[in-house]
Amino acid sequence: MDKFEKLTGIAAPMPLVNIDTDMIIPKRFLKSIKRTGFGVSLFDEMRYNRDGSEIPDFVLNMPQYRDAEILIAGDNFGCGSSREHAPWAIKDFGIKAIVSTSFADIFYNNCFKNGILPIVMPQDVVDVLMKDAEKGANARMTVDLENQTITTSDGESFAFEVDAFKKHCLMNGLDDIGLTMEKASAIDTFESKAAQERPWV
Repeated sequence: MDKFEKLTGIAAPMPLVNIDTDMIIPKRFLKSIKRTGFGVSLFDEMRYNRDGSEIPDFVLNMPQYRDAEILIAGDNFGCGSSREHAPWAIKDFGIKAIVSTSFADIFYNNCFKNGILPIVMPQDVVDVLMKDAEKGANARMTVDLENQTITTSDGESFAFEVDAFKKHCLMNGLDDIGLTMEKASAIDTFESKAAQERPWV
């Protein structure tokens, strides 16, 4: 998993509330357990017409937001089923941070496990960030995980809270497998000792 330390990028405004995981990645695309290849289907039903052509006024289809790395979203983002494909699709598209007033718990935790930083902010701050994002590609925000701040294109900075363990994992690029591998030496020692004490196992 890639490390997340500091990100400066385009922020896309998506003020819709209650965006669920089926809207993020419809169930018909859940045919693979690989973490890649889902970005093209992100927000499929909002992003494409039935003939496969793009819906031009959907935010991520607009030229100024095609390379967005930050998403400013409405309340209760990621609700619905617990599918991990949702953060896979978001990450595969290129979005690395999401700001909202609230997230569904399972989606929130899945984000951290997949290298995405979900940031919870009060409504008045989200409103400021949403307005800044509406400026387009020239309005780049900075998300600084180490200092736990998000800064608008105008230099206005807001502090956010994040669990210390989750922060450690993101900053060091550690998913569940990575966390286990940190203990590789202790695991090897245990297995070696166990083999000597119980060779019949």
